[in-house]
Amino acid sequence: MNTNNQTTRLYHSALSPFCRKVRLVLAEKRIEVELVEERYWESPPDLKRRNPAGKLPVLRHRGNMLAESQAIIEYLDEAVPSPALMPATPLERHEVRRLCAWFDDKFNTEVTVPILTERVWKKVTRQGYPDSRVVKDGLRAIKEHIDYLTTLLETRRWLGGNSLSLADFTAAAHFSCLDYISDVDWDRSESLRDWYATIKSRPAFRSILADQVPGIHPAPHYAELDFG
Repeated sequence: MNTNNQTTRLYHSALSPFCRKVRLVLAEKRIEVELVEERYWESPPDLKRRNPAGKLPVLRHRGNMLAESQAIIEYLDEAVPSPALMPATPLERHEVRRLCAWFDDKFNTEVTVPILTERVWKKVTRQGYPDSRVVKDGLRAIKEHIDYLTTLLETRRWLGGNSLSLADFTAAAHFSCLDYISDVDWDRSESLRDWYATIKSRPAFRSILADQVPGIHPAPHYAELDFG
């Protein structure tokens, strides 16, 4: 049997930035994918079989099971070269990887995790009430990140340089999760707001903007391309 004929399938969670970055890259590459929602907090037995780390996302592509979001999107950029989402030179590629790590590590720890855990996941998993102090810390931290990204956009067309890259989709994945619950102060930075409006207008964003998390309604402006 030719496993390359198998359906591309992504095991994911709708409001996970790590899953969203993979979804965005798949869509930008025009790779048709079947989305399978996983209630990962219930530790489904098949999850560790697909990924021994027990984490999402997991992508089945061309018969292979692939794990870890950054490894997946770099694999996709090599396996499906057009459109290219990594720049040509080693220094430029380093900058893209640095920013991907910035969002998946620092931004995720300081902003995404505390805000989503308190505002979303505690409700979804029925683990108590949100801690307003944790949310305030996250909202305070996001201001510093917005200011830093604004300085980058003063000299660049996109976050990682002058071409759209994996850094933009990684950043957009995190911001889109927070924007779903209206926790990004877009008025703080016109350049960052314009960047996000541009990337969310791409066809790759359509399925992201259509997401609905049971019990958690999206902000009224969430799916609006011009922020209303």
